[in-house]
Amino acid sequence: MTKQDFNDALLGFLDASPTPFHVVVNMSGMLLNAGFIELDEKEDFDLITGNSYFVVRADSSIIAFNYYEGFEYILVGAHTDSPNLKIKPNAEIKKDGITQLGVETYGGVLLNPWFDRDLSIAGRVSYKSVDARLKSALIDMQKAVAIIPSLAIHLDRDVNISKTVNEQNHLPPIVSTCKDFSLKSELTKMIEDCQEVLSYDLSLYDTQKASYVGFNDEFIASARLDNLLSCYVSLITICSTQKPMMIICSDHEEVGSVSVGGAGGSFLESVIERMFPTAEAKARFARSSLLISADNAHAVHPNYADKHEPLHAPKLNQGVVVKVNSNQRYASSSETIARFLDTASRVGEPTQIFVTRSDMACGSTIGPITAAKIGIDTIDIGVPTYAMHSIRESAGSDDAYSLYKILLEI
Repeated sequence: MTKQDFNDALLGFLDASPTPFHVVVNMSGMLLNAGFIELDEKEDFDLITGNSYFVVRADSSIIAFNYYEGFEYILVGAHTDSPNLKIKPNAEIKKDGITQLGVETYGGVLLNPWFDRDLSIAGRVSYKSVDARLKSALIDMQKAVAIIPSLAIHLDRDVNISKTVNEQNHLPPIVSTCKDFSLKSELTKMIEDCQEVLSYDLSLYDTQKASYVGFNDEFIASARLDNLLSCYVSLITICSTQKPMMIICSDHEEVGSVSVGGAGGSFLESVIERMFPTAEAKARFARSSLLISADNAHAVHPNYADKHEPLHAPKLNQGVVVKVNSNQRYASSSETIARFLDTASRVGEPTQIFVTRSDMACGSTIGPITAAKIGIDTIDIGVPTYAMHSIRESAGSDDAYSLYKILLEI
């Protein structure tokens, strides 16, 4: 696969995946096309050596693996969720001739970029069908149905000095001037056999498509690069190899990973126990394998270079970033770093090292969570990225493809 083909498909994947539910549906379809067999956690896992499988939990987390009875696996972990605005259950706010939707923030959202964007709605709807059955359906309105207008500068002359966003008062988007507007009524129209909408998990998203940026297409700009870029890279890698490999793309990383499908839950451990049923086999698997926790890294911003530790400031299009933190916010060790760097060197791909400034707090990933639960040696890596947690992030057009080539050979 050429870099152009790789990146073109990445852009399509980003556009088709506005929520974790859509991410998992798209990944499932690609895995099925690649010959993977879907497993159901409610049924027996009848595994055959040499076959490839995947399993979905809670519609928003997915694990895929090439099954072999040996114990040395490469695992790649990523997450399917991104910070966004979620619609509240009793959504409609009607005042001043406008209908708005109440929203709450999900994860550490960079709020200011959400203003004045053409927003759509996507997610999962749970409903009673016309034949009185309880069902769920994924919806994506696709067109712009909402906007969060800024206050005109004439009404706030200090806005360019300091803009403070109150999550309760300032974020509800406008959606209609119709006094009878009902979100549940609009959702009912979208689902063919829906009699009554009972509940939903819906998010706002920016309708602007993922794109190349730069005079020579040096950059990729899109919503949800953190962390769908890593989900995509891991997916393409496992579909391109027959070696013992597993990918784990979990929901709810942005809010702590403690959920039925999150990295802090039982999903991965349950799958491993069914692959290796005895305690002895599970322990040998954990101690013989390597987990690569793939989550985007902070690239040094040329306008804010002082926010980075000078000797550990990753740059776009200069290689995958290895994350290091002595307080175990990242799970990288000298041995896992050495293995990753050696592989990158063998395939001719550059790498970079990130350490946060000593006077700044460090974020975390699924790496330490999974390392602690499973007892597996882990390295935290990622593609350098600008504007992490914004409604639109950007990365270099070389780096994801470089990570793909390293993962194929490690």
